[in-house]
Amino acid sequence: MRLKDNIPVMTRATTLGRRSLAVAGLVLASLAGPASAQAPAAPAAAQVAPLGLSESVAAVVNDEIISTFDLAQRMRLLIATSGIQPTRENLPQFQREALSGLVDERLQIQELRRVEKEQKIEIVPSDADVDEQLTEMARENNATLQQFTNSLAAQGIGIDTLKDQIRAQSGWQRWVRGRYGSRLRVGDDQVKAEMERIAAAASRPQYQIAEVFIDAARVGGMEVAVNGAAQLVTQMQQGAPFPAVARQFSASPSAAAGGDVGWITAGEMPAEVDAALDQMRPGQLSRPIPVRDGVYIVFLRDRRAGASAVTVALKQVAVALPQSAPESDVRNATARLTDVRSRIRGCDGVETEAGRVTGVVAGDLGEAELKDLSPAFRAAVEGLQPGQTSEPIRTNVGLHILTVCSRGAGGAGQVSKEQIEGRLYGQQLSMIARRYMRDLRTAATIETR
Repeated sequence: MRLKDNIPVMTRATTLGRRSLAVAGLVLASLAGPASAQAPAAPAAAQVAPLGLSESVAAVVNDEIISTFDLAQRMRLLIATSGIQPTRENLPQFQREALSGLVDERLQIQELRRVEKEQKIEIVPSDADVDEQLTEMARENNATLQQFTNSLAAQGIGIDTLKDQIRAQSGWQRWVRGRYGSRLRVGDDQVKAEMERIAAAASRPQYQIAEVFIDAARVGGMEVAVNGAAQLVTQMQQGAPFPAVARQFSASPSAAAGGDVGWITAGEMPAEVDAALDQMRPGQLSRPIPVRDGVYIVFLRDRRAGASAVTVALKQVAVALPQSAPESDVRNATARLTDVRSRIRGCDGVETEAGRVTGVVAGDLGEAELKDLSPAFRAAVEGLQPGQTSEPIRTNVGLHILTVCSRGAGGAGQVSKEQIEGRLYGQQLSMIARRYMRDLRTAATIETR
């Protein structure tokens, strides 16, 4: 996305730096008030009034003003939709995100208006288009559009704030896809190379993750990014939904999907992220992970072995028997397990047959990589096929027999050609969109006050 004007323009762009906390303080004060969502909705104008704030200029984007009221409204919207509780510590982060988002949207709308004028086409969504999307959002929240509007107003958010955001985002996506989508071509050589890469990486561990990426350059430096990521982790540990946080704070293309990345193979993410994932368990949220350009937060949904690993699903039958048990007890336990083993005909009958013998218990051990089993268990089952049961195994805590329920290779199934083409197409379109925005920022005059 590299649209450049041929006419002379001012090219001085200022970085969004530190701003006064006056707006943030007023937002915090307003949110800490006694307002209740259960109270009758006040007229919209009263609900979204600037609460004593003397409106002034927060930023100027190519001679277009972003007011402090605009900024306060966007901060309230971020707070309401992210699920993060506002504090004096995290409000500067809300302020940075709100201002960055407003600046980007102003640039996008300005560009769309320019294209509309030059090409005599309509790109910017109409009021009817925006209302249709709002109605769908309300439906997803089990509310009518009026109820949804009243809910925002009760939190001091004017519906026009959300409308402006929807108009910019949907119009921009429509334009980028319309201009560049039909021109993108994913060649057979690209698909073949990707399939070869996937095959080569199939033996590595695989992770199903969601991500938040804080771009250090966008927020004002690595220290700011690390501190901001730490605050987000704290809020998510206290209950803020990961998808909502990702949508509002992540600079990654996955933000649109709530941070969902899907399955990745070790080596696809930066080395620092790979190292963190290797130490994590499914369901765990990482600490902030600094990388070269910013900071990652990852949530590990699931993990699986590489295709070269052998996985087995096991059930066990056991008799508790301490290491110091006399030989007579060991013989007795062995006889009981041998009796149970002779009647087991696959995994479905393990618990039933074990329940027929006093002092014998059964349990499902789930699925594990063969290499991760204890040496005694691994030696007992590595030659068994599904449905077969091992001979009794002596351990420090008892005597066991193991039934193999399933056995196979780890890793994912075959990825289709269509799936690979779709993934490569999305990656190319996302890269074009980022470059387009970079060029617009470079060519713009952006001043913060």
